[in-house]
Amino acid sequence: MSSLGQLYSPSLALLTDLYQLTMSYGYWKAGMGNHESVFHLFYRKNPFKGGYGIAAGLEHAIDLVTNAHFQNDDLEYLATLVGNDGNPLFEDEFLHYLQSTPLSIDMDAVPEGTVVFPHEPIIRVRGNIIPCQLFETPLLTLINFQTLIATKASRVCAAAKEDTVLEFGLRRAQGFDGGLSASRAAYIGGCHATSNVMAGKLFDIPVRGTHAHAWVMMFDTEMDAFETYAKAMPNNCVFLVDTYNTVEGVRKAAQVGQNLRAKGHEMVGVRLDSGDMADLSKHARKILDDAGFHNAKIVASDSLDELKLEMLKSRGAQIDVWGVGTNLVTARDQPALGGVYKLAAVREPGGAWEPKIKLSNTLIKVSNPGIQQIRRYYRQDGRPLADMIYDELKGPSKSPTIRIFDANATSQSIELGTPYKDMLESVVISGKRVKDSPDIHHIRSHAKAQLASFDSGVRRFHNPTTYPVGLETQLHSEKMMLFRAHR
Repeated sequence: MSSLGQLYSPSLALLTDLYQLTMSYGYWKAGMGNHESVFHLFYRKNPFKGGYGIAAGLEHAIDLVTNAHFQNDDLEYLATLVGNDGNPLFEDEFLHYLQSTPLSIDMDAVPEGTVVFPHEPIIRVRGNIIPCQLFETPLLTLINFQTLIATKASRVCAAAKEDTVLEFGLRRAQGFDGGLSASRAAYIGGCHATSNVMAGKLFDIPVRGTHAHAWVMMFDTEMDAFETYAKAMPNNCVFLVDTYNTVEGVRKAAQVGQNLRAKGHEMVGVRLDSGDMADLSKHARKILDDAGFHNAKIVASDSLDELKLEMLKSRGAQIDVWGVGTNLVTARDQPALGGVYKLAAVREPGGAWEPKIKLSNTLIKVSNPGIQQIRRYYRQDGRPLADMIYDELKGPSKSPTIRIFDANATSQSIELGTPYKDMLESVVISGKRVKDSPDIHHIRSHAKAQLASFDSGVRRFHNPTTYPVGLETQLHSEKMMLFRAHR
């Protein structure tokens, strides 16, 4: 059973906005149900004022589109909806159509863990207009959030450098499903483990944890609490030392560690959860080293994010493991990605494809037409050079040099012959999975390798370099022609 199916009912067909259903009803009433369409899911601005995104959520998206169907109770519910006049919103014949017509689409996507940039389609959906329309909302829900959190996690892990990063955010997440999705995406983005046990079971993510202040407070003394915990969990002793006095707590942990060692066990370390982390970690390191616990880890957890990690590192904090919770799983500094799902081409049965464009007074919001593919060009040493978006039906220009035009119509030239790879891969055809997904550990490794291949300027937190992404010459010309025609 899919991971979504383990959490929810077999059908998620109603996990959409009402206007997706009213539009679908309108297409059906107008006899347009067999019109084909192409939609692209993408975002317009890199999150966190950064230089990139990490695509995530694809496995759940595949689960969704390959299992979605309307059940009897779905249709019974839709039959109860009424319009402003009190009459049924949908005809019975339309509800029968929803039940009898497969929600079959083709879906192409960049592999999970791929580094992506604004305006590039992370997912391309093609099929009859009604299923394509109905999938807009759930696909955005799945891809937007996990892409956001995977990107945030990659930034936190970059700040931690070679240290271990644990995701500790379930208790502060937006509901169970938000917590589970965040744990999965955070692991893809580079976190080493999670405190979320359900995520460990569902997604095969390593789980880690210590104890809370409540444990210490249950006992008459802090020493009693540590000794009792050591007896119960001699192979998992990370002592939370700041319930009362942090420095004294570390000393007591070291005493209990000596008792553990005498019995053939080794204390894992201590956890700091408040105060001046840089200063306290230095005191803790000296106490542990003086007691002979040179390998004991110092874990920190206190409203951490990449910028706080960066600051603590710069102050020489002696922290080995970072427990990052609220600011990671909620992406507190930017809690939404803002990804969109835009119609780019349509065709009537037996007809030719007709490109579509959405206009806006804001240039960045003018959509790109056509059946788009991303071609990533590489330098000879394997580092990415630039990304070109082209219309797959027409192919790229055959000129000796390739020009790409960004969202502001600024152009850049790429020499023909530069190594490249097309990024969108077929994952679903006619509603059926056509490619096995890699396991989550492979996805995580792919994300790490992808990110490492980009110039450091793209990865930096402050004023990152803008990686070149643009439309191929013919696609740009078609966009400008449509722009003028609709103006």
